[in-house]
Amino acid sequence: MGCLSFDTASAMIEQGFFLDVISSDVHALCIDGPAYNLLTTLSKFLFLGIPLPDLVARTTVKAAQAVRRPELGVLKVGGIGDATILAIEEGRFTFVDSVGKEMTGKQRLVCKGCVLGGSFMPVTPKGSER
Repeated sequence: MGCLSFDTASAMIEQGFFLDVISSDVHALCIDGPAYNLLTTLSKFLFLGIPLPDLVARTTVKAAQAVRRPELGVLKVGGIGDATILAIEEGRFTFVDSVGKEMTGKQRLVCKGCVLGGSFMPVTPKGSER
């Protein structure tokens, strides 16, 4: 149902082997869990000890370079300028990997809004839609 195993990822990180890029790991068999979305996948890697700047680079600039679209994944004058505003939320969060192993972390990433085409779009908390 996915590709992220906590045991395999931990062993790789301990040996200094880091991912080139990070994607959501979402497909038809795991959209309802355990992958859910990109923020859940990033939160799992944050739990595994990957620093936030490395996570951001591997989902933006490095991912854009991998698909030969260097104009994407960066913020610069004259660039596309789309961005996601993230925050680290503190608490107690259970993460599940692709083989069903559960781990509990103290942080997760949450989306606070997006900038698309130069316009800010705040995230509407669930239950507050009209």
